[in-house]
Amino acid sequence: MKLLLDENLSRRLVPFLQHDYPGSSQVTLLGLESATDTQVWQFAKDEGFVIVTRDADFEELSLVWGQPPKVIWLKTRNQSRATTLKIFLDGRSMIEDALLNNGQACVEVSGV
Repeated sequence: MKLLLDENLSRRLVPFLQHDYPGSSQVTLLGLESATDTQVWQFAKDEGFVIVTRDADFEELSLVWGQPPKVIWLKTRNQSRATTLKIFLDGRSMIEDALLNNGQACVEVSGV
């Protein structure tokens, strides 16, 4: 599963995610920093990404448009990159189970 981090998540997380989420990236790294939510959605759909965001917008799009792409809604306050990374690494099996095995379109992930 490869993640596409929204603008509200640091691009500095990307190298640390590669082992567990190979092929992951962040919108700014892909030249999508000015893209609308719709454009990011379409890019993620076309390229096989799971969108990761702190905003409700993509969760709402998943309700309207269905999947793909799938969405991880990170429901935490702004926190350190290390804490955010820990959430993804420690929660990997839960995230994969919800999105891949149970077919959920969106999974809400809260803090450690």
